Amino acid sequence: MVNVMLKSRSKTIDIDLEENYFFKEIEESENNDKKYFVLIIYDISSNKKRNRMVKILKSYGFRVQKSAFEAMLRPDKYKKLLVDIKNIPESTDSVRVYKILGTGTIEVYGEQYSIEDEETVVI
Repeated sequence: MVNVMLKSRSKTIDIDLEENYFFKEIEESENNDKKYFVLIIYDISSNKKRNRMVKILKSYGFRVQKSAFEAMLRPDKYKKLLVDIKNIPESTDSVRVYKILGTGTIEVYGEQYSIEDEETVVI
């Protein structure tokens, strides 16, 4: 349980968040094949670099919003992703990679997407 205190000009609000699913060890499948759910979001100003980022990310997962991709990756593929995107952003750009471990839920409103295992994606 994580206790978060939000402060505004007029009042302070205490919120308890149940975020254990981010930190639990990921359950291994029957064939002992670990997988990570990965969310990549970015803000890149250069069209050339942004297009390069999109091309790389499409090879790992799928686009869920204009600047957001999701993927389900094994640890070795996750490390390769980090190497592939490391040198794309400039100092004024932003790339955030979230590796989510354990169980959790995704609430989607509007157009529905489903994440596919990396082995079932055909490029």
